[in-house]
Amino acid sequence: MKEQKSQIILLLYRPAIICSYNRVSAIVQAHIFLSVFLVCKKLMVMPAKKTIATNNTRLKAVMPSGQKDLDFSEQVYDIARQIPKGRVTSYGAIAKCIGTGKSARLVGWAMSACSKVKPKVPAHRVVNSAGILSGKLAFKTPTYMQELLAKEGVVVKNDKVKDFKKRFWDPSNELLF
Repeated sequence: MKEQKSQIILLLYRPAIICSYNRVSAIVQAHIFLSVFLVCKKLMVMPAKKTIATNNTRLKAVMPSGQKDLDFSEQVYDIARQIPKGRVTSYGAIAKCIGTGKSARLVGWAMSACSKVKPKVPAHRVVNSAGILSGKLAFKTPTYMQELLAKEGVVVKNDKVKDFKKRFWDPSNELLF
């Protein structure tokens, strides 16, 4: 009896495999199943590459200026370092300047972790959008943020910056990118 040539169509869609075949002996079926299983296992175990690599070295992201790409916290710290003495800005204003307008909370988390960063970051100049010293608990004492602002001539009453709109420094308008 002459066997017809087997048609094997393998469609790989995520981990699902569809095999359609006709008149394939049990041994061939088992071999196909094992081969497909090993291929799928290999596909599922290997992680997708997110960066292009050449000669086992990763390419670094570069900004148009030619500088190394900064991570989010470093961008926040760079903007905070440019706030002039006697002025304040908000977490949301820094987030908008970076290009992540809805990330004010992440800016707050970055600012709360800046105590050991060199060069120093003037975190006391960053308040919430209403001018309230919401980050005061990240300092060594709850009144230290207010004391630092008072040294710079910023008047604070009831944990709120007086004349907030006058003292507000908007990095999106003040910095040139």
